[in-house]
Amino acid sequence: MKNRAKKAGDLISPRQQRNWDWRAAANFIAGGAGGALLLFTAIIGAETEATRMAILLGMILIGTGLTCVWFEIGRPWRALNVYRHFATSWMTREAVVALVLFAAGALAVLTLRPLFVILTGILGLAFLYSQARILAANKGIPTWRHPRSISLMMATGFAEGAGFLACMPALSSAQPTAPVLVSLIALIAIRAFFWKAYLGGLVADGAPEGALKVLNGIAPRLAIFGHVLPALFVIAALAGIPGRAGLIFVAGIMVVATGWFLKFTLVRRAAFTQGLALMRLPVRGGGVAGPAAKPGWKAIAGT
Repeated sequence: MKNRAKKAGDLISPRQQRNWDWRAAANFIAGGAGGALLLFTAIIGAETEATRMAILLGMILIGTGLTCVWFEIGRPWRALNVYRHFATSWMTREAVVALVLFAAGALAVLTLRPLFVILTGILGLAFLYSQARILAANKGIPTWRHPRSISLMMATGFAEGAGFLACMPALSSAQPTAPVLVSLIALIAIRAFFWKAYLGGLVADGAPEGALKVLNGIAPRLAIFGHVLPALFVIAALAGIPGRAGLIFVAGIMVVATGWFLKFTLVRRAAFTQGLALMRLPVRGGGVAGPAAKPGWKAIAGT
């Protein structure tokens, strides 16, 4: 009887989703960073070869993510149907923004005219926002639909874009400017804030225990390698410590890598389904039914 009850609990408890694999995660991983990189490149606004390289990298990242999603579809040419639902679907809006973004980005790369660079940056921001809303629109996954997931996806995208931007001068003879480095520190702190707020929101509102276990499991690594160490490296570089270019490059890579790790974990490993809730526990034969239950979910304080 005990084994039977355990088996029934397993059937109604939240389960890790299997519909979106690593290719779907790659769209959020690469696309968000690419969109933010385009935005910050436009904000800097320098008409240099570095600007051209940054825009190219941003479009490559976005294109890589979209290509991964395209290969995930069983019949890839059905992807054209995504353009039919602009009024209701954030996936459609993402796809439409991507088309305009690639056109504007190509003109920006060819001409480096400020108008096209700025337009590409605005479209990069729109692409990042569309991706954040795609995740939140999946109501069957509690960790995705939580309203704080939007701010978390935006915050990590911004941090990754700034991380890429800080890395790029290290690959040449140029040096990252102080505003870029200060912005990177600020965005690291902002990501840390929204990450903590997101976890706190899941705990306060109740969430699948499996998802909380996964997210809490990565929290120490994200704090050390994604927030504390990169910020210290950038501060050291601003202070003029020898090896400045190397410190900045490592800090940028750490910010990007941990952001990608966070998004992969959120999309693949912490994505547990809703499961089922019981209004009352059934009993065999006569007797009084038991209290309501929500197997596999963290209890909310006061309920």
